[in-house]
Amino acid sequence: MAFDTWGPQDLSAPAKRQLPEVAVQRGMVLEDVQSGWVGEVTRVEKSGGMHIVSLEDRRGKTKSFQLGFGFLLEGQAIRLMPPAAKAPGSPVQAGRTASGSVRVLGQRAQVAKASRIWVEGKHDAELVEKVWGDDLRVEGIVVEPLHGVDDLKSAIAAFSPGPGRRLGILVDHLVAGSKESRIAAEAMTVPGAAGNVLIVGHPYVDVWQAIRPKVLGIERWPEVARGTDWKTGILTAFGWPHSTAEDIGLGWQRLLGAVRSYADLEASLLGRVEEVIDFLTTP
Repeated sequence: MAFDTWGPQDLSAPAKRQLPEVAVQRGMVLEDVQSGWVGEVTRVEKSGGMHIVSLEDRRGKTKSFQLGFGFLLEGQAIRLMPPAAKAPGSPVQAGRTASGSVRVLGQRAQVAKASRIWVEGKHDAELVEKVWGDDLRVEGIVVEPLHGVDDLKSAIAAFSPGPGRRLGILVDHLVAGSKESRIAAEAMTVPGAAGNVLIVGHPYVDVWQAIRPKVLGIERWPEVARGTDWKTGILTAFGWPHSTAEDIGLGWQRLLGAVRSYADLEASLLGRVEEVIDFLTTP
């Protein structure tokens, strides 16, 4: 299985003069069409009268390119322009966060609010932190792993939700008729839950599946035989070590390392996380 199968794309672009002109910003994820190199903008400098941009790929390797034509931004051909001049007194921006939000430099993390996001386990929490962490720190929202939802009703009751003390809960495999859907329905009967607790979920057996297969260089996630531990089955199919808890953790870190932004995740997870954040941050 390869993580570096990002070849050049068939670019049916209009004439160069018709391409949108986009000012380069740190944090952008760009593809150089000629070489197929994909990376995040880490540095822009002027050298020999030319602007040079450095793109760091998922493995931490960096290549430099001259600004101009020949780049893709979110799959669209653009003309990459020098950084936009900043008006006096305007906020300093540095591209976008991994979630796609505009990042403003100098913004301090807020003091943690009483409201929380709960997710099923450590891997879920790490994925949410990697993509939405910058946004959540600005909002003062903390993500906490539940390590399973079997006792969700009791956990919510102990939290004592209410106005200003809300819960947004992300559940794995929350589909009609599932055990998880029954647990969620029962949990919402806790006093104070109505209007102060939001339980949403994605359809995947495990949050690993929320990573888009093409990000990992595969057509689709492997099928795991019934009765086989799902994570173990996946790592076995990849040919990775899978015998111990440490192997599982290292395998997850390899998968998580392939995720650079929201664009690497399935829409069914993106929508649910954004829904939870809106629920917790809208008065």
